[in-house]
Parts: sequence; C-alpha cells; structure tokens
Amino acid sequence: MTLAEPDVSVIIGAYEAMPYLVECLASVEAQTMDPARIEVIAVDDGSRDGTGECLEKFAARAPMAVTVVHQENSGGPSGPRNVGLAKATGRYVFFLDADDRLGPEALERMVAMADRNGTDVVLGRVEGINRKPPRSMWGRTLDRTDVFSSNIKFTLSAQKLFRRALLERHGMRFDESLWTGEDALFTMEAYLRADGVSVLADYTCYYLVGRTDGKHVTKKGSYTLRFDSARALMELIARMLPPGAKRDTLMVRPFLITLLPQFGPVFLRNDEEIRRTKMELAKPLMDAYWNEGVAHRLRVHERLRLHLVDQQRADLLADVLEFIKAEQDPAPVLEKRGTRLYLAYPHFRSGPAGIPDRVYLAEPREAKAYPGWRKGPAESFLRRATRKLRRLLTQHRVTSRSATTG
Repeated sequence: MTLAEPDVSVIIGAYEAMPYLVECLASVEAQTMDPARIEVIAVDDGSRDGTGECLEKFAARAPMAVTVVHQENSGGPSGPRNVGLAKATGRYVFFLDADDRLGPEALERMVAMADRNGTDVVLGRVEGINRKPPRSMWGRTLDRTDVFSSNIKFTLSAQKLFRRALLERHGMRFDESLWTGEDALFTMEAYLRADGVSVLADYTCYYLVGRTDGKHVTKKGSYTLRFDSARALMELIARMLPPGAKRDTLMVRPFLITLLPQFGPVFLRNDEEIRRTKMELAKPLMDAYWNEGVAHRLRVHERLRLHLVDQQRADLLADVLEFIKAEQDPAPVLEKRGTRLYLAYPHFRSGPAGIPDRVYLAEPREAKAYPGWRKGPAESFLRRATRKLRRLLTQHRVTSRSATTG
C-alpha cells in the first residue's frame, strides 16, 4: 500500500450543512486510524451558508489528504456522491452525510472487519441523535452474512463501508433521476453483488443526527417521489433475482417500508384526489410484484392494507385505518383445534367486502403471541418426517460402511 492508495475514502456531500458540518468534520479528524490511511473527498453542492468555507478550512488543517470540490447545486445527494466516488482512490469508500458523525474507532474497526473476513460491505452500528435509527440488524456482530439470512435489507442507507473494487467492477453509481430512495437502490445492489457482508454490532460507528432546522433531505418532497423510489427498488430486485422465495423475501422491504406508509394514518388525512392518485400510482406496482409469497411474510394488518390497495378498495381501507387509529385490538378467532388463528380486523368474513379468509390468517410468528394457538399438525408432521429421514440416512451410512469393511 502507498499513500496513493489509502485504505478508505470518506465521501462527504454537503449542502447547507452548517453548523452540523463542524461536528461531522471533527469526528473525521478524531479517527483512531492513521491519517495517512484516510482520504476525504468533500463536495460542496452549491451551499450559501458557509459550508464551502468550512470545508476549505478543514482541508488546510486536517492531518489526512482532503479534496474539496465546489459545484452548482445538483438538487439531491446522488450527484455529490457520484462526484466523490469518481475521485476516490481508497480500497474502500464510506459515504458520510454532512450532518451526521462517526464514532472515533469507526473507520479502523470497519476496515479491519472487511480485511479479516474478505467481505465487500460492512455495516457499522448506528445510533440516533434526535432521530430514530434502524434497529433490527444490530442483535449481534456477524463476520459474514448476506441479505437473505439477516435483517440488513431493512437498512439501505448509504452510510456503510463499500469495497471500491466491487463498485468499479459493476459500474455502480447513485441514480441521479431519483429524488428520494437513491441510496436504497445503490445499497441493495451492493448487497446482492457482494462477496459477503459484515455487521459490526458491538461498537457505534455512526451517529444519525436529526436536524432541528427542517432541512433534512428525507423530510422533503412530494408523496409521488415515494412511489418512484418503490418502483425503482422493486424493478432492481426483479431484474437481479428470478421469481421465488429469495425475490419475495427482498420485495417485503419496498412494500413494507416505502409503499405501505402511504396507506397508513396519513391516508385518512389525504383528500379524495390524493387518495385516488395514490391508488393509481400503486396499481402497477401491485399488479407486477404483489403475490402470496410476499403477503404471507407480513403481519395481518400490513397484508390486509396492501390487499385492499391491490383491490383498489379505498373505502374499505379507510375503515381498517380508523380501526387501527383507535388502537383497537382485533378479536382472535381460533379454529382447527387452535392451529389456525384469524385476526378479525374490519370486514372479516363480510360477504359484501369479499375479502378472503387467508388475508386475516396470522402466520406462526404473529400467532404465537395469542393464548390457545398451537402449531398445526402439518408442521409436526414435517418435523417427524425430517427426523425419520435423518435416521434412515444414518442407518444407510452404517450399513454401507459395514458392507465395505466386510
């Protein structure tokens, strides 16, 4: 390794980032990694609040190599990130938002994790400051995992360590046509193309800061942009995976995180025109990607709401949302000697509504919370059949060995 090839390129896209940028840059200076192993590429995206000047002062004093780029405002985070990525020379890149900050050992720990395990992406634990961070993937540190056998699909922000060779090999860049969700597209593709992903859960690498000035990018934009984001991610998943369980597992993410919130409590506050537009925008996505494989991976109220979107039943959806808003609990309906549990949300077994019973059927992970439910005989049969098959295979191996030695 030479100074021309640092371990990690930290890419900071900054727009109107003051005063948050001050602590962001201080967290880069405080890294325990040798400064000679770090380069910083900071892109001032047309700021007029002193962001550019702050970056220049940082470049003059910082112990690591710093490149500052000034450009006209691009309108979103994708452009600055792509500019930084084109200039990066590190073995790894890390995208740091200008209003967030790093833990002191973040870069050192993440690079060591990637080097030790040969993985292409490293997720460092995230904590929130005045902002809710992702949680479900930080249960334990994982040296090597993938997007199918862990919860990493529920954190698709760009603030991760990526092996630059992976990005260059596949020509990966952020989609500048998207105004929201561009990081989800980029990160999901990296997960799918990566030779392993590591999760560093025992040290806080990243502090996600909630701005109090109302300028945070995720709070901006028309609801229609969310549908653009969902469509782009669904198309990527469909393009990279054939139909089947793996595709369905990942499709849960855009349906649950991007699409479903548009048909939550906010839907009740929308006027009739917006409700109609949302239904129209959702229809091609439901037609193309909604299926039983995705549906049975959701909780009942999530599945029910999306089923009604699929059926274009805004009237029935409003009834369900009013029920949920009132914090009412659906009555549990146990059948088949307790092996089948339905949750009686509005319109359960209503003839005029015509919603199939299966939409209300709780999957085991949800049903187990209700007294009286028990696993069905099919599951017991499968367990017994598996044990019997194992015994037969063991006996066969023993018999084969005996015949060979005899």
